[in-house]
Amino acid sequence: MNSIPVLSATEAAAWDSVARTQFRIPSRVLMEAAGRATAQVLLTEFPEIVTQGALVVAGAGNNGGDGWVIARALHASGVPVWVAGLDPKTDDAIDNRALARVDGVRELGREEPWPVAAVVVDALLGTGAAGAARGEVLALAQRIVAYGAPAVAVDGPTGLDLSSGEAHGPVRARVSVTFGGVRRGHLLAREWCGRVVVVDIGLPPPDPVWPVLVTDTWAGARLPRLTPTMHKGDRGRVTVVGGSAGMTGAALHAARAALAAGAGLVKLVAGPDTLAAARASLPDVLTVESTLGPELEPAVAEALDWADALVVGPGLGREEPRGAFLQALLARRPVPTVLDADALTLFQGEAARPIVFTPHLGEFRALFGDQLADAAANDRWAAAAKAAQKVRGTVLLKGVPTVIADLRGPVHVVASGNPGLATGGSGDLLAGFIGAFLARGGAPPEAAALGAHVLGRAAEHGARQWTARSLRPADVLAALPDIWRAFADTRPRTPPVMALLESPETE
Repeated sequence: MNSIPVLSATEAAAWDSVARTQFRIPSRVLMEAAGRATAQVLLTEFPEIVTQGALVVAGAGNNGGDGWVIARALHASGVPVWVAGLDPKTDDAIDNRALARVDGVRELGREEPWPVAAVVVDALLGTGAAGAARGEVLALAQRIVAYGAPAVAVDGPTGLDLSSGEAHGPVRARVSVTFGGVRRGHLLAREWCGRVVVVDIGLPPPDPVWPVLVTDTWAGARLPRLTPTMHKGDRGRVTVVGGSAGMTGAALHAARAALAAGAGLVKLVAGPDTLAAARASLPDVLTVESTLGPELEPAVAEALDWADALVVGPGLGREEPRGAFLQALLARRPVPTVLDADALTLFQGEAARPIVFTPHLGEFRALFGDQLADAAANDRWAAAAKAAQKVRGTVLLKGVPTVIADLRGPVHVVASGNPGLATGGSGDLLAGFIGAFLARGGAPPEAAALGAHVLGRAAEHGARQWTARSLRPADVLAALPDIWRAFADTRPRTPPVMALLESPETE
């Protein structure tokens, strides 16, 4: 299948232009496909629509034209449907209103009361809309909110900038249907978009330089496989370095996560308190005691050279000896390495080995400076890409969404997860997952994207069982078996649906 791109409004317009000019797909054909695909989603998501009907609120532009196609498609299926809205101003929208009228679709006057329906379709503004809704559009949007029926947004809810994610309101959608790929605003303002359904309307393949959404299908294809004849050395050896006094849990979380993600052997380099806790609660892990600086003890050097991948930083601490310790560690055999937590603050220079950096925005600021961190607040995609060039490595910028950038290839975007991950220990699990995938030979950007998606999907599964509010790292790990089974059994969605993002659990 084609990748699912993550687009700005400008990129979406460029894609549409390429479809019309280079591939000679008429805009009327795209509008027809978009409207019919949305009608199919409506019937799937709201089966009660068959008897209770749908109200389509159409704008004056091509988004409104999509609305007229939706109404005509539903009417042809015998669904009660009404259209209220503005007089169309584009040729395609004008033609589709005329065709809907000929077909007998019921059109409501400006002052006419709206009938009771199962769902209201917000087809007022499209991807290119920016700023707050005004005038007649705002009045109709406010009427949608007052109407009270679940709202399905075509492209996105009115008032949401689908490039910046800035939400002016007033419409909050239960479902948003978008075409060919997700828009940045869908991922930045999930609470306004509801369930996001990506449908195919016959657009040409996306530009390979555009960011790519990580899906279960993508993840399942890249999950390291097990074979009947494997032994523990074949499944990858991970050394976790951290766990200084008072920060035992971070290193243990990372070690547990590496094992749960499939690593065959995990060795923990840590202070004596952490090792005592590991021996009591995590007997699967090999242990090496260290003062964590300033120099590498012989056993520590051996543990570093033994590993197929390193995870450095969970609970490491930032005391003066740690910087020299990290420099000495990075001077050893250049195995793929995850730098997390305190190691991000201590790191200096460029990567002389394959490194995955995993900062949240505060750590990103400490590592890359105020200018790049301020830029990330407006465009995390470009900021992560510039950061990757600066350190000559892979940068995973945590957040909503999580963005993974590398020196080569497209940016990967992970939209899975929920507020249950906003707890101590979640980042340690992520570092351990990535370490396990690196140890099996995964390319750093793909290992990072896979680790982030696994974390997010396990959190979603865990929240359904224990709620997002109660979710803890142990619950995420407990959900992993179901995630591995789901990845192994990914099946194509029923056309025209290409991808589906569930609304994040918030309770």
